[in-house]
Amino acid sequence: MSRTNEELLTEAIDVYLSSLKYLDSFVSEPAVKYGLSFEQFLILHTIADRKDVSLMDIASERKVTRSAISRQIKVLLSHDYIYQKPAESDRRRLYLHLTPSGQEVERKVYDLITQRFNRWLTHYGEDRAKEIIGFIKDFASTEMQNFPPEG
Repeated sequence: MSRTNEELLTEAIDVYLSSLKYLDSFVSEPAVKYGLSFEQFLILHTIADRKDVSLMDIASERKVTRSAISRQIKVLLSHDYIYQKPAESDRRRLYLHLTPSGQEVERKVYDLITQRFNRWLTHYGEDRAKEIIGFIKDFASTEMQNFPPEG
């Protein structure tokens, strides 16, 4: 490895230790006050956005196992943020719906996240935000495709 590459690796490790490993906590902070992880909020948001969505639909779209989503759903059920209702055409298929408190929490957390994102856009600008998002998408499609689904 060249000296420049070693320096770049050291800098990448420093960035991870000082910043990136805390990014998840920073992003998920608006949901935490409602007893949710960011992933659980995203499930709430999907349910709020769509009609007739099932656990399997969410698992398939996120490319994770059914059991990974099932664990998140159990938390949402225990908080009384969602309920399950059988489909009329196939009683074995359960659709997910928000309870009134789930609707309120989803809206409040979404508003907080939107405010936070708008502050980022104001600070960094739309072009830089698009550049960062583009890099992350490229990284994910190139480097992360060999990882197995969460589970």
